Amino acid sequence: MKINVTKVFLHILLAAFAIVQVYPLIFLLFFSLKDNNEIYSGNVMGVPHKLHWENYHNALFNANVGHYLVNSIFVTAVVIVVSGILACMVSYAIARMRVRGNNIVKTFFSIGLMIPLHAVLLPVFIMLRNLKMLDTYQAIIVPYIAFALPMAIFFMIGFFQTLPLELEESAFLDGCGIFRTFFTIILPLVKPALATISIFTFLSTWNEMMFAITFINSEKYRTLTVGIMQMVGQYTTDWGSMGAGLVVATLPTVIIYLLFSNQVQSGMVAGAVKG
Repeated sequence: MKINVTKVFLHILLAAFAIVQVYPLIFLLFFSLKDNNEIYSGNVMGVPHKLHWENYHNALFNANVGHYLVNSIFVTAVVIVVSGILACMVSYAIARMRVRGNNIVKTFFSIGLMIPLHAVLLPVFIMLRNLKMLDTYQAIIVPYIAFALPMAIFFMIGFFQTLPLELEESAFLDGCGIFRTFFTIILPLVKPALATISIFTFLSTWNEMMFAITFINSEKYRTLTVGIMQMVGQYTTDWGSMGAGLVVATLPTVIIYLLFSNQVQSGMVAGAVKG
């Protein structure tokens, strides 16, 4: 039997890469099941000697990670829905409607891709303070939507340009208006692209901390990233419970990607054809 050395080497390389990618998750899971005594005794990277499941109870209830999780889910869901709807409508108008100023609008949103978050932190803070929106859900939802739109619109324009014009022309000949054509014919065709931008929006919103820690003070509106950071004590920290909080924060990201990975791949390929 002839052995293909190239294939064997490639499989070994891919296996090593997979281990490197998966090991941090395994390490985090093991870390969340240890107590401080075991961690300080030197067993940081290894398998826990005893499983301390109470760390998850402490994180969810004593450290209010459960409340922060609900806040993060609410904020992320609103941002995904609103930014997805706005991105679809704006990108469809830019890609399909031949009106004066389309390129200017496209350039305007493209500029948003080049603006770093830290550069607008102070202006946004002042604006929210003047609008009396600080320390509310809107204080982070509105900026998150604003920063999610440029990438989503840029991606959706490329996807809409791959759709044949004959679909809309046939709908118009049958008496459909622009809104009915968009919502009943076009929107169902862009589900892979919507899944892709939803994943990207989820990741950026779920993991964001700079806006959340600056614009939110009260525990009522605090999100998961800020809440876990607050678990670090001034003199001592329950590292096992903090690890449990990190597992809770990481789990939704893994689940979302596993559920929608196929849609993300098909959306990326389709959007890259004319994007």
